[in-house]
Amino acid sequence: MPRPCKRRRVQTLPRCCRFGPRGCPEGPGIVMTLDEYETIRLIDLCGLSQAETAAQMGVARATVQAIYGDARRKLAQCIVSGMELSIAGGDYELCPGASPLQTERNDRRMKIAVTYDENGQVFQHFGHCPQFKFYEVEESRILSSEVISAGGSGHGALAGFLKSHGADTLICGGIGGGARTALSQAGITLYPGVVGDADQAVGALISGGLSFNPDFVCNHHGEGHHHGGDCGHHEGGGCGHHEGGCGEHGCHQ
Repeated sequence: MPRPCKRRRVQTLPRCCRFGPRGCPEGPGIVMTLDEYETIRLIDLCGLSQAETAAQMGVARATVQAIYGDARRKLAQCIVSGMELSIAGGDYELCPGASPLQTERNDRRMKIAVTYDENGQVFQHFGHCPQFKFYEVEESRILSSEVISAGGSGHGALAGFLKSHGADTLICGGIGGGARTALSQAGITLYPGVVGDADQAVGALISGGLSFNPDFVCNHHGEGHHHGGDCGHHEGGGCGHHEGGCGEHGCHQ
């Protein structure tokens, strides 16, 4: 069995998630993952060494070296070939208390999906979610929303379902490792461990005040719907956060 990929800790999400040359026709772009973006931020902006970056992100130095190399090649390809660059997805976990999602202050739109129950709350078991509420967001404003049935889609198909409806961000309760991987491969940014009213959760996300837990998982399988205490989180090493830290004073195990 292949060894599972260890998620990389990311302290800060980008303020803008899409970049491109002016005056060039739209064409295929390049996607930089959030863990690749984090290596650029820590090494090139904050001036950390690869060893310090590895400690900050919770991975081996060789892993950081590979991620950083991929990120630099993508930047070079965008500059040389005049291609659009988007930042999304990746095998990462966001440190609790880290900088919230920021949208581009232009015509950038987001589509946020939320696991949704019949009472308007965030449904707590991603794999058995009966429906999702989708929100069109532009410049931190909710333009529209609609509830769409998942049509009985299971764990493996839900990432494709969300992608087919244009979602680039997901807010949910508990979620398993396989689903996390599928969402990452689909380029969907994940905010797990959220409870309460779905509309309020989206409002909190776009205003920068969403409370979530990147380590929140569902620890029950093969059952129908889970509520309340059925979905828990693993008390892992956790990530502490200190304001203003680019590197070793940022996020710790």
